Amino acid sequence: MLAIRHGGPGLCHATVDKTLQPGTTGKSMAQLTVQHALRLLTAAAVLWGTSAWGNDQFPAAGNPLGSCTVAAAAAAEDVSTPTTVIGNGTPASCTGAAVVQGVAKGGIITFNCGADPVTITLTQPAKIFNNTGPKIVIDGGGKVTLSGGGTSRILYMNTCDPAQVWTTSHCQDQDQDHPQLTVQNLTFIDANSSGLSPYDGGGAIWARGGRLKVVNSRFFRNQCDAAGPDVGGGAIRAVSQSQNLPVYVVGSTFGGRTDLSNVCSNGGALSSIGASYSVINSRFTHNRAIGQGANPAQSGTTGGGSGGAIYNDGNTFQLQVCGSEINNNTAREGGGAIFFVSNDRSGTLSITSSVLSANPSAKFETAGLPGIFYLGSGSAQINTSTLDHGNTTTSADCVFNWGEHHYANLLTPAPARAQTLAPYYYRHYPDTNSYVGISSQDDKLRYMGSASNNQMMDLGSMATWKQTARCQ
Repeated sequence: MLAIRHGGPGLCHATVDKTLQPGTTGKSMAQLTVQHALRLLTAAAVLWGTSAWGNDQFPAAGNPLGSCTVAAAAAAEDVSTPTTVIGNGTPASCTGAAVVQGVAKGGIITFNCGADPVTITLTQPAKIFNNTGPKIVIDGGGKVTLSGGGTSRILYMNTCDPAQVWTTSHCQDQDQDHPQLTVQNLTFIDANSSGLSPYDGGGAIWARGGRLKVVNSRFFRNQCDAAGPDVGGGAIRAVSQSQNLPVYVVGSTFGGRTDLSNVCSNGGALSSIGASYSVINSRFTHNRAIGQGANPAQSGTTGGGSGGAIYNDGNTFQLQVCGSEINNNTAREGGGAIFFVSNDRSGTLSITSSVLSANPSAKFETAGLPGIFYLGSGSAQINTSTLDHGNTTTSADCVFNWGEHHYANLLTPAPARAQTLAPYYYRHYPDTNSYVGISSQDDKLRYMGSASNNQMMDLGSMATWKQTARCQ
């Protein structure tokens, strides 16, 4: 079936007969570097192997290929001397009520729920009190998952809500930057803020005023309202941060698989009104903006549907993305990856050392910026980054499914779950330790496994495979 011969350091040549390629005759494969193979192996190890949370079969936190510098202000906080410890060493002691009570106390909050990972379900949001800081840190130690159970938001911070105690009359600029909230080493799952008013959006976290920082955390299956022109943030919604400083999102993952999407009318993962974000070494995949009619809502619609991963609106604010991947997110209107509108055109967007690929915008995006709709000061600043339309996951999944049927001896067990790690969208088959995937860099199908002596093989253009598999 397959012959592999080595052609010098770092190179291999492969030939494959008609049983592994879409034509009727065999042909020589292109030379592939070992670096490419190692990159895919690294991706698989990260997404399928153990993480800080143990082998829980969820994607790990952050983009392992991200290498942007993390400033001190964006780094994880020291929790060596906690002021509140939730739990007494057993999983049963770590309840949703205990989380609500612990968060209300503020300070440095950690967990003692036993040696194994634990999921804690909240039936009401844990609320930050503005006079319990200035620093409030919630650290899950890589073993705690906070769940909204599909019915509840998880965290709420609002310096303009008098019920949470005003320390001054300045609303979002409370005394000494109160509160400075950091969530780190946590997983947020199945949160839902649908129907909440007036503080809508922000399925997992809603934050107005003070400061918010997210470090080494994961967000899966969170949601907010499915309709509305301005509601957003399936995972996080931020409004008017203190002194116009940014929300930091560092080394974190939003989505990561088709079954883990964060979803909202706008901003499947992140949303802001007049607030800046600094996104560093993070991953956003398979998040969805599902509203329809944009903003303002078109006649006969409920509005929304922009910013598959990130939605920014307001006047003067910044979005900085560095060392991150934003792939396979979708928007029913504009900005499959990013929707950025600065109403007075004073806001700025910069993307550095990042990959944005296969983020379809169903109706509109800015020319030359695949997956992005941008209205701001001058042009968006794109530095050492890849922006492309890539191959949509729908067509890739069709080819993968066809392959599982026709090459069941190589691709087992099936069906396998699809994973994303730039530039690859792929499936892993543990029984044969095989991988099949596409690369957004060249739109080609690749295979690696026992049939190729664990060398990555270029199987040719996806366009040819789609035709063969009748996936057009």
